[in-house]
Amino acid sequence: MLNYRLKNYLFLFAVLFMSVSISAQKRQPPKNIVDETNKKAGVFIDVNAAGYAPSAYTPEQLVKNILINGGSTCSIPNVSNVTITPAQPVSSDDRFWGYFHKGTTNFPFTDGIVLTTGRARQAGNVASSASYTIPGAGIDDPDLLVAVPNPSTTDHYNDNVMLEFDFVPNSSQIKFNYIFASEEYSGTFPCQYSDAFALLIKPVSGGPYVNLAVLPNNAGPVAMTNIHPLIPGTFGCPAINEIYFGGYNAATNIVTNYDGRTVPLTAVGTVTPGVAYHFKMVLSDYRDWSYDSAVFIEGGSFDIGIKLVDNTGALLPSTLNVCDNIPQTLVAQVSGITGATYQWYKDGVLIPGATAVSYTATAPGVYEVKVSVPGNTCPASATVTIVGGTSPAAQNAILKICTTPTVSNFNLNDAKPQISTTAGAIFRFYVNQADAQAQNANFIPDANLASYNGTDGQVLHVVVSNGGFCSKLVTLTLRKEATPVAQLAATKLKICLGESVTLTASGGVTYQWSNFTGTASVQTLSPTQTTTYTVYAIGAQGCKSLQPATVKVEVVPAITSNLSGGFICESDKMTLDAGAGPNYSYLWSNGATTQTIVAGTPGIYFVDISNGVCTKRFTTEVKQALIPEIINVDYNQNGTLIITASNLGSGVLEYSADNGVTWQGSNVFNNIPNNKIISIRVRVKTTSCVGFLEYFTFIMQNVITPNGDNVNDMIDFRGISDYNKFQASISDRYGKVVFKAEKTRPFWDGYFQGKKLPTASYWYQVTFEDPASKQLTVKTGWILLKNFE
Repeated sequence: MLNYRLKNYLFLFAVLFMSVSISAQKRQPPKNIVDETNKKAGVFIDVNAAGYAPSAYTPEQLVKNILINGGSTCSIPNVSNVTITPAQPVSSDDRFWGYFHKGTTNFPFTDGIVLTTGRARQAGNVASSASYTIPGAGIDDPDLLVAVPNPSTTDHYNDNVMLEFDFVPNSSQIKFNYIFASEEYSGTFPCQYSDAFALLIKPVSGGPYVNLAVLPNNAGPVAMTNIHPLIPGTFGCPAINEIYFGGYNAATNIVTNYDGRTVPLTAVGTVTPGVAYHFKMVLSDYRDWSYDSAVFIEGGSFDIGIKLVDNTGALLPSTLNVCDNIPQTLVAQVSGITGATYQWYKDGVLIPGATAVSYTATAPGVYEVKVSVPGNTCPASATVTIVGGTSPAAQNAILKICTTPTVSNFNLNDAKPQISTTAGAIFRFYVNQADAQAQNANFIPDANLASYNGTDGQVLHVVVSNGGFCSKLVTLTLRKEATPVAQLAATKLKICLGESVTLTASGGVTYQWSNFTGTASVQTLSPTQTTTYTVYAIGAQGCKSLQPATVKVEVVPAITSNLSGGFICESDKMTLDAGAGPNYSYLWSNGATTQTIVAGTPGIYFVDISNGVCTKRFTTEVKQALIPEIINVDYNQNGTLIITASNLGSGVLEYSADNGVTWQGSNVFNNIPNNKIISIRVRVKTTSCVGFLEYFTFIMQNVITPNGDNVNDMIDFRGISDYNKFQASISDRYGKVVFKAEKTRPFWDGYFQGKKLPTASYWYQVTFEDPASKQLTVKTGWILLKNFE
């Protein structure tokens, strides 16, 4: 058993040893694939996209028209000898350099130049695995090795790509804005893989390069191993310069095909105006070719070093705190340049007429001056942000104390809401005005504010600040008086709904009512329900009684009635009901004392209802209804019948199309058969006033087949032949009348003079007086006659 265990332990140690040995060896990145997060991205930046003219620019055009001036029409004679290494033509779809534009993304730069250690087009556009080995790219550029030393003696900087040009500066300072991004911002790679970027500058006449692509405060070069957050795990490493890390790809941060990027960085260098310098931008992979990196250089970010100073020549900070829009003089200062021209902007908008070397700002905002120098129409710029230092709201106040046997000192904290409503305001109370103006330490301690032994009429000086840099000085006047005692009386303690009552308060100079606004001692009101009223007495100094005075006014239930009249026809009667209620008694206009009466005569009726406390009169009217007159009937072949009736009495009408069997409020009836006599009735609702009309739903059929089967054998006018002014005739296509309706023969069976007419189309005309509207109706059309031999 012991031997068995020893063998197992030895086997376990061997496995662990092999695992540690394998892990300790140099780790190589896995095969690059499209990240799952990138697959879900909505939009990417545009790189060398056909929709942008700069995508077809040569390197020289990109430097002159994009990097230096951000795409303006400036002419840049200072720039020369622009080269790309390795040389790749603009026509190459696989070139490592080119133009980028943010498109619809939230990328920090609008546009600019991009250099990659792979294909530039794979930096954006669509989700892609961007790994690519650049043909002709060198390794271990000697200038890059000096700027960013290789931490290994066996590994190399691979895929070295470069953008170089000569430039003659016009100022003593130059700047570029850029972002470094890499596919190796993933897993633990930033702990080992140091893809790097350098922006090198030296005089053309000779001298060593200076790397401008370094972090502030001597924090080192721009490289993945020098800029990353905490990376946990066995092969992880601590965070370094994390404030310069812009983040990994996330749902809101996917705009390129790189797994992470820095924040926007600025390369700053000191130069001598008029001296030619050589720039060399170098980007490189480290240790492998599998994962690529890129640098995005912001278009128009070249800065010739403009500074903003005040009218004394003191350098202004990037942010100025200014209280209450106090005017600030901004002066543009350019080193070693004469003949410059100026244009000032506020929040990106040109300020008309602001073309002097200085500008006086009177409102918060971002102020920018653009300076153009002789021989170079590309303006440099400098900005300052003026923070709207608004002082807190503050006003003079009066603090009153109502003395009692136990209270005689002031609580100064109670005055703070009166002095300022600004959230977070800080208060300092001073006895002497001079101390308050100096804002020294001679203020009343906070611990003493809750019980300050002040005197009536004493004035304190209060400094109110917003916790920042702005404050106001106001006064606090102290007042003392004895606490008043409130009393309240009512003219009635029990009223009917709708009646009024007068309340009179006493004991103070003014009064605070809890039920309504106003400070007078007398209030007249008409409550709708039983209510308890309260009032506090207020003294001359504003002191409030400790307890309110109260009075209860009882309101008896309201007398209500649904009394309603209506319409009656001649000889009709209707019942008027005043409605029931607690303790109700009735007195009608006709002397009746019952809840209901029967009215058979049109007129005005009223009833006085009493509940033992109140009396209320209700009035209604009984109106004479008139018999409605049917003045029009509209019927169509779809079976829809619409009745129009006069309503001289203004009562509500009801309609019937079945001789009064059923009634409806609508005057429209559907599914009424054609060529039938319809008994129409219209009445005033709830009355016996009824109008009557028999109406024939005449629809002219346009096909007859007189073959004796009793189906469509004839055209029948009998339903309307008794109408006034009735006439009907049928003609052939030549206008010959082949039928004319007569009292004894109001129908046509396809015969003329005893003979069958041939199958053909015939034309009819029917005229009659409509029995409802009394208007002459004329109907015309054609009839198809089919005669079977």
